[in-house]
Amino acid sequence: TDVERSKALEFASSLGLDDWCLAAGFVRNLVWDRLHGNEFTTPLSDIDFIYFNASDSREKTDRHHEKYLKSISHYPWSVKNQARMHMRNMDSPYFSTADAMSYWVEVETAIGVRLSQGHDLELVAPFGVESLFKNTITINNKRRKPKDFEARIKGKKWLEHWPNLSVNA
Repeated sequence: TDVERSKALEFASSLGLDDWCLAAGFVRNLVWDRLHGNEFTTPLSDIDFIYFNASDSREKTDRHHEKYLKSISHYPWSVKNQARMHMRNMDSPYFSTADAMSYWVEVETAIGVRLSQGHDLELVAPFGVESLFKNTITINNKRRKPKDFEARIKGKKWLEHWPNLSVNA
């Protein structure tokens, strides 16, 4: 990881949560930057801190965690407990962070990283990491919403930032 991502992982780890990771663009964009030979790293415009805690799925708790992380760092945190995201997405209840990620729109976005108690990097990747290293954007057949998929590709300007990507719809 780069220095900024290492710091963000340390800050996130300081919350002491069990089933968490920094996901989506935090991992995906770094890999795509490297695959495209970019000397720079795409700035962290937001950091998706996701976790799973079924015993306290109040949005208020997410805001509390977010406020804490913003008080100890300058990063643009977005904190979401995946224990309640199934309601927004009209899915069956999720049972873990990885399970929730397995419903995300793109396969390559469903990859996260966290620090273990021993401060080793641990990947959370319900689909594995192979597709992330193939310069692809792949629709998640479990979610299968082509309009959402296309809107995300266009709205996030992925093909402009990383022109070697190919789309697997």
